[in-house]
Amino acid sequence: MQNYLNNLKNQQLISDNLTLILNAIIKSGVEISTLLENAGIGNQNILGSAETENVQGETQKKLDVISNEIMQKNLLNLPCVAGIASEELDEPIINNNANLNGDSFFVLFDPLDGSSNIDINAPVGTIFSVLKNYKNNAKEISEQDFLQAGNQQVMAGYLMYSSSTQLVFTLQNPNFGVNAFTLNKKTGEFLINKANFQIPQDTKEFAINASNQRFWQPQIQEYFAELLQGTQGKRQKDFNMRWLAAMVADVHRVLSRGGVFLYPQDSKMQKKGLGGKLRLMYEANPMALLIKNAGGRAINGKENILDVTPEKLHQRIPVILGSKNEIDYIQEKFA
Repeated sequence: MQNYLNNLKNQQLISDNLTLILNAIIKSGVEISTLLENAGIGNQNILGSAETENVQGETQKKLDVISNEIMQKNLLNLPCVAGIASEELDEPIINNNANLNGDSFFVLFDPLDGSSNIDINAPVGTIFSVLKNYKNNAKEISEQDFLQAGNQQVMAGYLMYSSSTQLVFTLQNPNFGVNAFTLNKKTGEFLINKANFQIPQDTKEFAINASNQRFWQPQIQEYFAELLQGTQGKRQKDFNMRWLAAMVADVHRVLSRGGVFLYPQDSKMQKKGLGGKLRLMYEANPMALLIKNAGGRAINGKENILDVTPEKLHQRIPVILGSKNEIDYIQEKFA
């Protein structure tokens, strides 16, 4: 991995500071992966609920809290990190020890996506997004400085903890592409295993939580009905449905072989005054950049997710992403 990053630096595709941030995220991922592998072993059982709630009112798992602490520790040790924000923190943390004379950055993350999968040993992950800090005084930094549209991300990606631990990331420059690395657990090194993901433009596979069907918007109801009709309906082809209940795992499948992933707006969310289920800054934006740079699209219904101007740090949003032609087809229903 270090040779790979050195080559990127030599090509001026990644800066020294971004490399430091990525290495801190990688270090955190290795620590989290080790914890997950050993969860429940010995006297220190780290499975189950922490009996606390995050800022969104969701019950936290013990490993949610621990993973957040790991990311926080490793990132705030870096002078080039001006501040961090996490799905598990009420407010961002400003790094008062940051060196803001050179390039500095904000790192936003979901430390353990899909944590409901932990207790059944199903895939989970860590999602991250990196934004540039434009202030040169730590005392002037506020939550507002984090609220940048997704198209301003300088780096984004995720770690997925499953049968193997994989790192997938991209840079703002679309020519860099989307690349995947697998952890060699004997050496602790990440080795590249997939370069330049390209999502097929057409697909016959979709991922959605069908138990929420009765709450969906009419456009999604109509689309879903067409998929189920298969060759006997308007689409004239059969579709397969997949659902892993962790955004990292479902998006990884889309990157690997195409498909669409939908977590649309529904009436349950609206009654709670929420714009959707998934978080714009911690989940939707980083995944949207990955999908875009792999040749796909990501929308909230009518507009591209990367163009959405965030209004608050924990803002939620509908997410529909994947193979370009299928996303185009869905967006037409919202026109």
